[in-house]
This record gives sequence, structure tokens and C-alpha cells, in this order.
Amino acid sequence: MFINLNPESDVPVFQQIHDEIVVAIARGQLSDGDKLDPVRRVAKDIGINPATVKKAYDLLVSDGLVETAGRSGSIVRPGARTTAQEKQLEEQLSRIVALARAQGFSPDELHARLSSTLNDLEVSS
Repeated sequence: MFINLNPESDVPVFQQIHDEIVVAIARGQLSDGDKLDPVRRVAKDIGINPATVKKAYDLLVSDGLVETAGRSGSIVRPGARTTAQEKQLEEQLSRIVALARAQGFSPDELHARLSSTLNDLEVSS
């Protein structure tokens, strides 16, 4: 697994790791049943504390994208979404849209940016 981190970013490292894996799943680069690299290996490869990688993996588990089975490791498990995940998505989208509107983005601009983002994910598949 190849993770690109931006040391200049204000986004915490654990969040960057999480986001890179989410994008890889969305693009089909990681599929149902694929094993993620062990926490210690990722930490060593990137040169960070294993607790930081564990925090990213735990967030992926809470998102319902990965399941962790002790020594068996972490396995990608995207699939049937739950009502809780749908509610979480609604809440996150509401916050993002409200912030964007407060910053002056029009509904047309938001639609265009969402379409562009979706296209980027599809093109990279």
C-alpha cells in the first residue's frame, strides 16, 4: 500500500492516512477482502508512531470500511451501507454544504465541484 502524506498540511497525519485509504477504496484500488498492511509496517515505512496508524485504521473501522480481526489484520469490507452510515453521511454533507454556503459558494458551484470530485474518482479507477 502506498500512502502519500503532506507534511505541510494542517490535516493530522492519521486523517491523511485514513483519507488516502478511503480514496483507494472509492477508486477500486482496494477491494472487498483485500488486507491492509500491518500497522507496524505502515508506521515503519512512513516513519511515524504506530499509534498514529492505528488511529487511522480504527477510524476506517468506525466508518464501516474495514474490519480488524486481531492477528489476522485489517481487511477491507466496504459493502452494504447501514442506516447509521446513511445518517452519518447526511450529517457530514450538511456540515460541508452549510460551511460552503456560508463561505459564499453557490448551489451551482457546489454541484459542479461534487460532479468534478465524482468524475475524478471514476477516472482514476
